[in-house]
Amino acid sequence: MRRVLAIRDARVFLFGWTLSQFGDWAMFYALAIWAKDLTHSNSAAGLVFFALALPGLFAPLAGLIVDRLPRRKVMIWTYTAEAVALLSLLFVHDRGDIWILYLVTAFYGAAGNFAGSARSAFMTIIIPRELLGDANGMFQTTREGLRLIAPLTGAAIYAAAGGHAVALLDSASFVAVVGTLLLIRTPEPRFEREEAHFLGEVAAGARHIARTIALRQLIIASSIAFLVVGFSETTIFAALQYGLHRSTSFFGVIGSAQGVGAIAGGVFAGKLIRRIGDVNLVGLGMICFALGDATFVSSSLPLVLVGVAVAGAGVAWFIVGAITAVQLRTPPRLQGRASSAADVAINVPQTISIAVGAALITLVDYRVLVVAAAVLIGACGVYLATRRFAAAPTDDGSPVGATPEAAATTRSPSEELPSPLLPSASPAPDPPASGTTAARAPDRAASDPT
Repeated sequence: MRRVLAIRDARVFLFGWTLSQFGDWAMFYALAIWAKDLTHSNSAAGLVFFALALPGLFAPLAGLIVDRLPRRKVMIWTYTAEAVALLSLLFVHDRGDIWILYLVTAFYGAAGNFAGSARSAFMTIIIPRELLGDANGMFQTTREGLRLIAPLTGAAIYAAAGGHAVALLDSASFVAVVGTLLLIRTPEPRFEREEAHFLGEVAAGARHIARTIALRQLIIASSIAFLVVGFSETTIFAALQYGLHRSTSFFGVIGSAQGVGAIAGGVFAGKLIRRIGDVNLVGLGMICFALGDATFVSSSLPLVLVGVAVAGAGVAWFIVGAITAVQLRTPPRLQGRASSAADVAINVPQTISIAVGAALITLVDYRVLVVAAAVLIGACGVYLATRRFAAAPTDDGSPVGATPEAAATTRSPSEELPSPLLPSASPAPDPPASGTTAARAPDRAASDPT
């Protein structure tokens, strides 16, 4: 992590992004609690997460736009729009205004498609490839670690001053991250359009994933697991009410417990990627999430809190492993589209599972849904944890975390990985005359010692 923090723009980006994430976590929990209080319905609270995930269906379009435009500018425009949109929540006062809450939540999710793809791609520009696992682990540790304070802070502000105050806080956090993005100095590469047709360009990221064995198996297993992951967005409220006999405000405590596990998970994520590989880390994360989620069937508060912490570590490992796998196994010109294709492959089943979970919770005991989800997610995790793939290359062409002997071996032809890319911090060649390679920006030594 020290090597990542030695990069000036990575430090600036992390600081601004941390402010934004604090506001996000406070707002996410407040939105669900707000919907529950307005409607007195567990399903209505769960549908907040459905509205948040639904725009993920259009993620490939966001990825195309991200790959066509400067990634930093995409983030600046997106975060500015979110800061303005959140002010619409000031008009929510009673049950009749619930549609405003859902509409703003959906916009929040749509903006997240652009910001998420741009952020992932931008990190490959400001951070060397061999440090991406550590950087993703650090960012994930920060993101999830904020659950220790942000949910409790958001719940406290909500209880004391209402949802309007939380919305203002989150809006201000977006303004702050825009300010830090304006301070970043690293020039961005320019990429020439390669596909002749619009649909071909949109689908380029998905085709790359389908042709790369490690990414294909990772995404397929994740898609299957996420067919039931969304159940937890609704079952948690039922577990609080019927299992633990707590109020909806206790949801913030659950989130903070998950943050404890996520901190530990994120801290060790980079080391685990070097030791077991990115895809295997995703599998291990699924297994931990399944075990932690299974504790929702218990009425023991200590057991549930421990389980949520274990699930938090699993979430961190899943996200870090998946993001790093896509970044390392994808050429620069496809970063946005590959990231978006992976997102939509996961968001579609997750969106379906949230809606199905919200409906099933009214028909069957929530514990049935908890057990079903844990079994399927655990099985997918075991599958990925037992796969063996060649490691992704670093800037110098050696596999991430491989020994010198392993780095010198020839890659298996069954594992299709992109050829070694230009170093993240190296001077750029002149723009190519045509096609498919990136025209790197001029010397970046001043800004890069994401």
